[in-house]
Amino acid sequence: MAQKINEAHEHIAKAEKYLKTSLMKWKPDYDSAAAEYAKAAVAFKNARQLEQAKEAYLLEAEAHTNHRSLFHAAKAFEQAGMMLKDMQRLPEAVQYIEKASMMYVENGTPDTAAMALDRAGKLIEALDLAKAVDLYQQAAGVFENEERLRQAVELVGKASRLLVRQQKFEEAAVSLQKEKNMYKEIENYPTCFKKTIAQVLVHLHRGDYVAAEKSVRESYSIPGFSGSEDCVAMEQLLQGYDEQDEEQVSRVCTSPLLRYMDNDYAKLAISLPVPGGGKKKASASGDAGGVPLKEDEDEYAGGLC
Repeated sequence: MAQKINEAHEHIAKAEKYLKTSLMKWKPDYDSAAAEYAKAAVAFKNARQLEQAKEAYLLEAEAHTNHRSLFHAAKAFEQAGMMLKDMQRLPEAVQYIEKASMMYVENGTPDTAAMALDRAGKLIEALDLAKAVDLYQQAAGVFENEERLRQAVELVGKASRLLVRQQKFEEAAVSLQKEKNMYKEIENYPTCFKKTIAQVLVHLHRGDYVAAEKSVRESYSIPGFSGSEDCVAMEQLLQGYDEQDEEQVSRVCTSPLLRYMDNDYAKLAISLPVPGGGKKKASASGDAGGVPLKEDEDEYAGGLC
C-alpha cells in the first residue's frame, strides 16, 4: 500500500512539472499533466486512499478542461463521483456526475450524458427520491431532444413510479400522460393500455373521477384498446367507483391484471378508497390478492408499466 501511495505522489509531482512554464516553455502541457493525474488517481484508488484519489481525478478533470478535452474531463469528473460513492457521500457524488453530464452535452455526446444521469438517479434513489426523479427527468429530456423516444420513455417511466411512491399524484399524473403520449408516438399500443390503468389509479387516488374517466375516454382512439381486457377492467372500475360499489372495485383491483402491474401501481390498486364505502381491506398478509408486495424492486420489476 505504501508503495502505491509513493507511486501516486510521484505521478502528482510529474503532473505539476508538466504544468510549470519557463522562458523556453510558454504553455503548460495540460495533456501530459492530465495523464499523470489519472495515473496518480488509480494508484491512490488501489491503495484505498479514496479521498486522495478523488482529488487526483478532479485535478485530471481540470487539466483536461484547460486543454478543451471535454469528454475526458467529464470522464474524470464521473470517476471523482465514483470515489465519493465508495465513501458513501452520495449527494456529492451525484453533483460531480451531473457536472460530467453537462460536459458530455457540450462535447456533443448527449447519449453518454443521459446514461450518466440515469446512473446518478440509481445511486441516489434509496436516499433521495425527489432528486432521483429530477435526474431521470433530465436524462429523459436529453434523449427526447435527440429524438430517442424509446430510451426517453423508459426514464419518464422511472420518474412516474417514484412520484407515485412519494404520493405526488399531481406530478405523477402529468408524467404518466407524457409516458402514454410517447408510447403512442412509437406505436407501442399495449403499453399505452397499461399507462391508462396507471392513470386511472392515480386520478382516483387524487379524488378526480372526471380526469380518470377522461384518461379512459381518450384511449378509445388507441388501436386495440376498445374492448380489450384493460378497457373492460377500467370501465368496470370507474362504474364501481362512481356507484360506490366496494365489491366491484375490489374485484377489479385484486384481479391479476392489476396485481401483476409494477409494485407501485399494484399498491395503489389495493389501497384505493371507495367513496361512501370506506377503504377496501387487503388480505391479512398485506399483499395484493395473495401476491406479496415487495418493498424494493429492481429496475425492470413488474414489466413495462
